Amino acid sequence: MPTPEEDAVTRPELLVVTGLHAPGVEAVIGRIRALDPDAAVLHHDLREIGDGRVWRRLRRGDRDETELVRLVHGCLSCTLREDLLPQLVALAGPGGPRRIVLHLDPALEPEQVCWSLLHVLIDGAPVTDLLDLRGVVTALDTGTWLDDATGDEAPDERGLAELPDDERTLAQIAVGQAEFADLLVHTGTAEPWVLARTEAVLDRLAPAAQRLKLAELDARVLLRDLSTAARRGRPDDVHGPLLRGLPSLTPEHGVHLLLFCARRPFHPERLHTALDVLLDGVVRTRGRIWLATRPEAVLWLESAGGGLRVGHAGDWLAVADAATWDAAPAERRAVAAMGWHARYGDRAQDLVVLAHDADTDVIANALAGALLTDDELAAGEHTWRTLPDPFGWWHTDPCDDAADTAGEHAHHTNRNTEER
Repeated sequence: MPTPEEDAVTRPELLVVTGLHAPGVEAVIGRIRALDPDAAVLHHDLREIGDGRVWRRLRRGDRDETELVRLVHGCLSCTLREDLLPQLVALAGPGGPRRIVLHLDPALEPEQVCWSLLHVLIDGAPVTDLLDLRGVVTALDTGTWLDDATGDEAPDERGLAELPDDERTLAQIAVGQAEFADLLVHTGTAEPWVLARTEAVLDRLAPAAQRLKLAELDARVLLRDLSTAARRGRPDDVHGPLLRGLPSLTPEHGVHLLLFCARRPFHPERLHTALDVLLDGVVRTRGRIWLATRPEAVLWLESAGGGLRVGHAGDWLAVADAATWDAAPAERRAVAAMGWHARYGDRAQDLVVLAHDADTDVIANALAGALLTDDELAAGEHTWRTLPDPFGWWHTDPCDDAADTAGEHAHHTNRNTEER
């Protein structure tokens, strides 16, 4: 039998290329095709998805064909399951190229697509059984990316596809594309101060990613020489370490990385109010929280620029039965055991906040003020569950959408709405 390394060689390589800056993305694809003229480039244009139409483009050598794909339901999951993933499977067959480039629509975040590549079954198996997912290349315009990543503009204001039920901001897309990259390619120019601040943000947002200018882009774009810390298209475990790649905790050019940790639960109403501090001057917040009203639930909180979402990410091991504990990954069980609290078990607040134009002391104080007081703690869990809870998004039924990366029912908000 072939070893895993030999098997990876025999499978065609799959590169995911993404970014908001269309000319830069196309320039990156051009470099890949120059290195491998036989590489196939697959792209689904989602701008008409709301009307049940997607334009599929396939390029390979001199071949350049665009076809209209009609969907029964105009949604992203249908596009993935009914056409994009099957097209990749077909390309992986006999006579196919040794390298495939999946050129993502700019409205997409690569983590969602990579999750589908790894987990959605096509003919009984995930696409990655047939293709060697090398990782993600993100092209970003150095002069505009930081503004995009910290604003509250809606995707359709930039002419991006209006995905059904999409409540994201442009910032959430821009940050997601950069954060999940194995290689970041600077395709624009910027003033020295903007460049310095952008680099300081990227050092902390995607510390394990290689970074190159378009002019110096060479065979490294094929993602064959990545570090052992590279993602290679693998989403993080929500229960894993929050500081992937060990970014610097020292402030630089006004960019700060705040770690907020606490063992007592949040008061839902006070947290709801405190969330505003994460929507101004903050590039990214991510981490695990627990609310006093739902002491069994792990909640994942994630923000980018002016957009924020919270979703259910399972239950704490503190309330798990023996079978659930045994089924948990060994790393999670080890971390839980090392930090076990006599009253709270593994329940804790763990957030990482990346700020570029905010006082992190103000953020830390606002979050600390949202925790239960000593008197509220003493009242016990029965009383906690009766506290005012404005988070009306809560659902207990599991999500059955296989293309949903987290399988969660998310609460979205941004600084322009009052959806909370």
